[in-house]
Amino acid sequence: MTEDHAASLYDAVNTWGADDEYFLKFGAGDGQSRILDLGCGTGRITLAIAQTGARVTGVDPDQPSVAAAQLKPGADRVEWIVGDSRAIPEERMFDAAIMSSNVVQAILDDAELTRTFSDIASHLVPGGRLTFDSRDPNARGWERWTKENSHRVVELPDGESQHWYQTTSVDEPAGLVDFGAHEVDAGGHEHVTADRIRFRSEEHLRSLLGEAGLVVDEVFGGFDRQPVGRGVGTLVYAAHRIRVLDEPQASAA
Repeated sequence: MTEDHAASLYDAVNTWGADDEYFLKFGAGDGQSRILDLGCGTGRITLAIAQTGARVTGVDPDQPSVAAAQLKPGADRVEWIVGDSRAIPEERMFDAAIMSSNVVQAILDDAELTRTFSDIASHLVPGGRLTFDSRDPNARGWERWTKENSHRVVELPDGESQHWYQTTSVDEPAGLVDFGAHEVDAGGHEHVTADRIRFRSEEHLRSLLGEAGLVVDEVFGGFDRQPVGRGVGTLVYAAHRIRVLDEPQASAA
């Protein structure tokens, strides 16, 4: 599978939805807002936020995805960086940050995720906000990742393609799920991309955010602000960087 084909397939499978509307509303600016999109991928949300007038920086470790984003209309409005949170320029500060498309689950190690949250916090102005989504392990979404439940046909530049997900192994205590993304392309050739992600509980993610100096404001169960457990099987966090008013006041001597 070529890099161009992979980017086109990703965009065709991951079409605009309620999650995009949520992140767009969170990041929309008036020309003064500075927004970080960490894990920007092929730039769908990144570019939509930039179109509102916000000054946006998109960061992603996958160079082909960033390259695909840079070819899209309006890409010149965005600062694109290949790398993880450590690649954010030291002097760059943001009013808000997003991590969409369950990118948090791709960071398997707790220490690495805490460092990522800390890096984001260090680049947020005091009181600056972060939002992200992560699938709720209580919803057991991996049980529905089968060909029967996830098969779809999408149109790509080189023809019609079939796509589905298939869970291959689950380690529930560790929250680790292995799965394959299957594609049968227009020529009848099947491609399988193996991946692993981690499911973390609401309490676990709250703890990691706290360690990174971020205060949780709200947790939803869906992108329309549903209560946890009553939405779409996801956890949507809104948090902010600790500022002076959030810190305990020292006792008078």
